[in-house]
Amino acid sequence: MTAADLAAFTVPDRAPEIRRWRRRSRLVGWLRLLLPAAIFAILAGLAGLVVYNSIRAAPAAAAADDSPIRLVNPRFVGRDDKGRAYVLTAASAMRDQKDYQRVMLDTPALILDEEGPDPLRISAKAGVYHEGTRKLDLSGGVKLSGGGAIFETAASLFDTKTGELVGSGPIQGQGSIGEITAKSYGVYGKGERMVFKGGVRTRLNTD
Repeated sequence: MTAADLAAFTVPDRAPEIRRWRRRSRLVGWLRLLLPAAIFAILAGLAGLVVYNSIRAAPAAAAADDSPIRLVNPRFVGRDDKGRAYVLTAASAMRDQKDYQRVMLDTPALILDEEGPDPLRISAKAGVYHEGTRKLDLSGGVKLSGGGAIFETAASLFDTKTGELVGSGPIQGQGSIGEITAKSYGVYGKGERMVFKGGVRTRLNTD
């Protein structure tokens, strides 16, 4: 066997392959350590983000819970002590946060004995209904009609229990007998009886 034949059987140099295999092994080892750490970091970040958003949202939710509830176009029905039905409506209603017995009304309108032949109608720009006493405070351009008369005044207090309406402010209006002005008034019996006091002035119809 010649030297050329021996060269054909020489073992190839595998050192480069071994070095490449070792580098790949080290890389795989590092990846096995880095990937779980990266996954853990991502999960921890997501958990922290959820907690952060929850903490930020908590005060907003509390503020929303504390905000007053406004009812749009509410309708309240009831009866006075004489059994006459009344209906109270408004553009909106909202409870007073400091006193839940007070319900603040926007442009309230009340009809007493709606099914009767001549119901008493009252309207105003604003009102406050007191649930404890069942009284309705009306203010701002109060208008009332009933018993064949129409009146305007600045403020009125209507008692839904008795069906009586009283006011201490100036009132003026007209009915079938003529015009009248006064400093205070009371309306009783669904407008069937009206009492005027203080500087009463009348102008009777002579026709």
